[in-house]
Amino acid sequence: MKDSSLISTELYDVIGIGLGPFNLGLAALLDSVPEVKSMFLEKKKAFNWHPGMLIEGTTLQVPFFADLVSMADVRSDYSFLRYLEAHNRLYHFYFLEKFHIPRKEYNHYCQWVSKQLDTCRFGMDVQRVVPLQLGSGDSVYEVTLWNDNLQQTETLFTKHLVLGIGSVPSVPEAFEHMLGKNVFHSADYLSNKEMLGKAHSIAVIGSGQSAAEVFLDVAKEQENHGYSLQWFTRSKGFFPMEYSKLGLEYFSPDYTRFFYQLPQEKKDQLLKEQDLLNKGISAETIADIYDYLYDRSVGNEEPDIALQAMTEIVGIEKNETSFELHGFHRIEEEHFVDQADIIILGTGYKPALPGFLTNMKQWIAWDENDRYKVKEDYRLETHVEGPCEIFIQNGEMHTHGVGAPDLGLGAHRNAIIINTITGREVYPVQTKNVFQTFGTKAAAIPVSL
Repeated sequence: MKDSSLISTELYDVIGIGLGPFNLGLAALLDSVPEVKSMFLEKKKAFNWHPGMLIEGTTLQVPFFADLVSMADVRSDYSFLRYLEAHNRLYHFYFLEKFHIPRKEYNHYCQWVSKQLDTCRFGMDVQRVVPLQLGSGDSVYEVTLWNDNLQQTETLFTKHLVLGIGSVPSVPEAFEHMLGKNVFHSADYLSNKEMLGKAHSIAVIGSGQSAAEVFLDVAKEQENHGYSLQWFTRSKGFFPMEYSKLGLEYFSPDYTRFFYQLPQEKKDQLLKEQDLLNKGISAETIADIYDYLYDRSVGNEEPDIALQAMTEIVGIEKNETSFELHGFHRIEEEHFVDQADIIILGTGYKPALPGFLTNMKQWIAWDENDRYKVKEDYRLETHVEGPCEIFIQNGEMHTHGVGAPDLGLGAHRNAIIINTITGREVYPVQTKNVFQTFGTKAAAIPVSL
């Protein structure tokens, strides 16, 4: 650990690294907490949420209440309703009568919030974070960054860090060497969409919401370009995401508390069994796909479109004119070879250790699977002395459950982080939010019967 008895610059109470929805929500909620001096850093030039997937007609999969602040503070100046008011859209939204807002409007709403917060700084690429020992025996974090706006290196100091860097595209190892203009992840779909018109055949791989949205958009473009289109998934079918009212209660603070108390072995087992809570396709998107295919088949027309479930693409090879897809049908246990000019991977996302934490790896506690050890209030377990904490946003699914990446729990998590930093209840945290009981309900029954 570096030693220093004097910091020659201002000391922040908290610095957030990464400005996705979760850290942006934290910045918004902290705006009304004057005793906390904060700064939020993002290497991009402006807020832009999954720009490669802002496909026309797509919506959030959560109600608009899952904005940056409302689930912690409905009176906030940074709620979605205040955004609508500021843009003279309240009556438009009122007559729309929908809970699920367009994805591009959610992005615009977040951009609106980010432009109002002086604590949000873009074009700031964090290079390194190290703990710094103070003369008092306490520690702070030294944050070194590249200011792309001024083309210079800067150093900041903070008592606490909040990591909100999000996840990265998950690409199967067998496909990584093929990534390029013709083989790409769905996260880069719109930036590569112009390539569709040059293809004779296109394959979409994956079974989740992103894969479904890309497939539908590519299918609509097929009418203009005439390529063949195939959709492969190793799942047993193109099944809907769990969206019943009681099923949604799994995305609640109550379930998070229940899940956190379980042994890690049970947590890992449960997560494997909960795919349809967060990896299925919305029923609305499935209906849109079916309706579209039905319309295309009127008059016994047979569009060159194929949907293949129970099929895993185990490898991709480049040939002279296109790519060979090596597939395996998981039920019939048969291998086959197909081809495509363009392959779009709707294979989801995964957590990743950011480069700026490389020097911090020895100071962070890891579990046996090299994952963060996370306390219930979202602090990482570290070996750094003193009350200087690192909090995690959307990197704790293995400890806190399936709701970690859910927008509806972002404000709740931020309320807990703020309360922990300040040592007081700035934002009330409710303890009973659902009708069902996840654990054993306490009852006045003798233990020995």
